[in-house]
Formats: sequence, structure tokens, C-alpha cells
Amino acid sequence: MTQQPEPKLTAGEKARVAVLVLRMAKRGLADDRVTGGRVHQGDLERKVERVLEGARKREEREAKARK
Repeated sequence: MTQQPEPKLTAGEKARVAVLVLRMAKRGLADDRVTGGRVHQGDLERKVERVLEGARKREEREAKARK
């Protein structure tokens, strides 16, 4: 998989990513690491990736509209 450039995020997209990152941090702090090890955060990581993918598609649409 090739690394795609990070898109410019709108204020709403930045806020959504920030909330998801904070939720990931909260889960990490809640993990006691004694009885189970790492907390699964794949669902939140997928949500962040969806926000970024939506921003990429939005940028592509805007670029086509400018032409």
C-alpha cells in the first residue's frame, strides 16, 4: 500500500479526528496492562482513516470543480 499525502482538513474534520484520538488515549489509559495487555483500538483507527479518506475525496471533487 502506498502512502497517500495527507489532505487539508476542514474544521469539522479536524474536530472529529481530535475526538477520536482523545478516545484512543482514554482507552490506552484505562488499560491496566496486568490482566490483558493492549486495548483494541482498531475501530477508532478505522474511523480516523474514514475521515481522512472522505477529506481526500472532497479535495478531488473540489479540484475537478475548479477545472
